[in-house]
Amino acid sequence: MRLTTVDLQKRLNPDSSKRMPLGLTIVIALLAGAMFLFALAPYGIWPIALLSPAILYALLLPEMTGKRAFFIGHAYGTGLFCVGAFWLYTSIHVYGNTPVWLALIMIALMGLGMGLFHGFLALIFNRMLGRQPLSFAALWILQEWMKTWLFTGFPWLFVGYAFTEQYWLSSLAPIAGVFAVSFVAVLLAASIVELLRRRGGYMIVSIALLVISTSLWLMNPQWTKPKGTPNLSVSLIQGNIPQDLKWLTEFQVETLNIYATLTSTEWGRDIVLWPESSIPMFQTEAWGFINEMVKIANETNTTWVTGIPYKDEAAFDPSTDKYPPFYNSVIALGAEAEGLYKKQRLVPFGEYIPFEGLLDILPDLAGSQDIMSYSRGSEQQSPLQVRGHSLGSAVCYEVAYPDTTRKNAIGTDFLLTISNDAWFGTSAGPLQHLQMVQMRALENGRWFMRATNTGVTAIIDHKGRIVERAPQFERTVLRGEVQARVGNTPFMRFGHYPVLFVITLLLLLSYLGKRATNRANLGK
Repeated sequence: MRLTTVDLQKRLNPDSSKRMPLGLTIVIALLAGAMFLFALAPYGIWPIALLSPAILYALLLPEMTGKRAFFIGHAYGTGLFCVGAFWLYTSIHVYGNTPVWLALIMIALMGLGMGLFHGFLALIFNRMLGRQPLSFAALWILQEWMKTWLFTGFPWLFVGYAFTEQYWLSSLAPIAGVFAVSFVAVLLAASIVELLRRRGGYMIVSIALLVISTSLWLMNPQWTKPKGTPNLSVSLIQGNIPQDLKWLTEFQVETLNIYATLTSTEWGRDIVLWPESSIPMFQTEAWGFINEMVKIANETNTTWVTGIPYKDEAAFDPSTDKYPPFYNSVIALGAEAEGLYKKQRLVPFGEYIPFEGLLDILPDLAGSQDIMSYSRGSEQQSPLQVRGHSLGSAVCYEVAYPDTTRKNAIGTDFLLTISNDAWFGTSAGPLQHLQMVQMRALENGRWFMRATNTGVTAIIDHKGRIVERAPQFERTVLRGEVQARVGNTPFMRFGHYPVLFVITLLLLLSYLGKRATNRANLGK
């Protein structure tokens, strides 16, 4: 049988006459991405985390060109990040002194760039794979995973975070991490669309996975167990230092006085924890103050843990280096304390300049990236030692990286994260950040202490539940207890490899099925 071009197009594009205008489709995709914000903290309307990807899936089902599919996916991703990460506007405009118009352009460019992930998801889904829920969910996880490392990574706005406190689904996190939660949620969303199209077979897989996750929730397996030592009393100090004053030289002494005063009633507790860079100068410039705090800590049998910029003078070779490397770090001092942790995951353009060396082509900026950049801590660092326990650390932004936190949690009894979310004001950013810490606690079966400058300061248990929480934007102390736990969750042992293996297999099978179908159609 000989097919004309028109006949072939009709066979391969049976729904082409039913497509909406591209402009309308792009608007719907843009809004579907933008609405995802309300699935996350502080709103917590988790059904939107199903509705949002379901809309994108439905928009991509009709036959269309790869170019059209890319535009639809890109519009979704752009809406997702322009709205979901709009908290960046506060740091860019309010604290970065960038004009409103330029700050908005920068947010738009960021959204357009991050939107490429969903753009390529849609393109591959349209051109290379069978258009069905399993391949769609697998591609979704692939792009979430790529956001944790590609171009330094920006691992934000994952679907799984919307279900952090929905334990009937997030019970999968200790087994396979946040990506497993995302996979089931997106698969369920796409399967619901197919059910509405009277193709209910895919719901069987979704329901089976939901039965597994719900059973885990009801059985409540203890992946880790208490170490058997008494709980530790902790005091988390929230200084609430205004961001526009934090790094002013003339305010440094006042900052130290604020933290010392807040801590004066807390000596005698097992652990006193200060936030990120709460000592706003290098340790070499603050030895007098540090020694005084250490003296009091030793006298009161208290472990003092604080964030501080650390200058590594021992690693300085004046014959080859312009100045010593410096790190955003956490240090444990005082009674029964030892260790220094250097932040591994740095904030692009905030803590370092990406693609170092390229600025040297501009005479006025030559060498400036070296002056502006923190150094990156090694991936092989020993945990802090406090009160006979091993304490894993995550500084600010890096707690958003599941695998980095997982590696830092191995061999520890509990975890800390320190941050300065004053950069983001009253936006949703700090609350989304807290939600990520809850997921990290659940994945690793460890208690978390979270000390921040302006909030949200909190104590989180091994199930990701907030045990104690301080109000935002108040100068206060959060007191509580933390439990030391031992053992490894399956996620700590195997990381993302099981999920990546499954999605690779699904994508390969879908690709081969797509090729076989195309060959069959061409042969008719």
